Amino acid sequence: MIETAVIAALIAFAANIILCPIFIPWLKRVKFGQNIREDGPKTHLEKSGTPTMGGIVIIIAFAVGSLFFLGDNETGRLIVFVTLGFGAIGFLDDYIKVVKKRSLGLRALPKILLQLIVSAIFLFLLIRIDEDFARIYIPFMNGEYFHLGFMFVPASIFIILGTVNGVNFTDGLDGLAAGVTALVTTFFLLVAYGFGSEITTIAGAAAGSLLGFLLFNTYPARVFMGDTGSLALGGFIAAVAIVLRMPLFLAIVGFIYVIEVLSVIIQVLYFKKTGGKRFFKMAPIHHHFEQLGWKETKVVSVFYIITVILCLIGFLATGGII
Repeated sequence: MIETAVIAALIAFAANIILCPIFIPWLKRVKFGQNIREDGPKTHLEKSGTPTMGGIVIIIAFAVGSLFFLGDNETGRLIVFVTLGFGAIGFLDDYIKVVKKRSLGLRALPKILLQLIVSAIFLFLLIRIDEDFARIYIPFMNGEYFHLGFMFVPASIFIILGTVNGVNFTDGLDGLAAGVTALVTTFFLLVAYGFGSEITTIAGAAAGSLLGFLLFNTYPARVFMGDTGSLALGGFIAAVAIVLRMPLFLAIVGFIYVIEVLSVIIQVLYFKKTGGKRFFKMAPIHHHFEQLGWKETKVVSVFYIITVILCLIGFLATGGII
């Protein structure tokens, strides 16, 4: 199992190495450049025009690395479906922003509806192939689990949408979302291997694709993943956690996603409550640290370190599960 995961990772990594040098110049020629918001950090204005929608390469490389080993792997196919489904929503959002020149992209209601549709299809199919679908493991409880019962579907939808938007908010600095997600993916890869799960190979393909993309996405980024990438990655992480019955572990290993979302919620509520005052200097929270004088590379490095520590805590939290 681990051998095929390594091979899948290497295939996906190589696919990025091959595709990015072709895809990035093409994005420049067709002027698929990132629009930088005027109310964002001033240091980011120089990034305006950097090619975006690089998530297409992440998805292609992931799919190539996965498809060689899917076979009759039903849960693996489900995870690929979710990744591609959310990636398609992100692509539509990016297309409207970049090509149609509508800065807000896909409007909130249709965007949420599409996310709900993909989530509902995933959960419907998962319930059909997994009789014990509603059981979830509790961190630090030595393999104890809780049965969600009828709450499984609404709770899972909340987790999926929360994770997807968490990764989306995290994608604001060069290499931040890709690097954090590569670490979280590696955590679930090792847990899946410990379980003897058939999704180990799929996780390997995702990790390899992210590592390959990081060669072009770290500071100074030559390409951004866009919503195409961030939504796809969020869908992937959420689906893997649910399939492994470990959605509660996302609050530990995916804490960066959680704090990014919470920082935006707190900022908006505080702004409305106080009539225009801000709780953070800027949200999401990675921009707050930039406004405090931290260099972009320092923020990214600190968030990486935090995620590594949290993944180690996540392994301790598995207790008797693996």
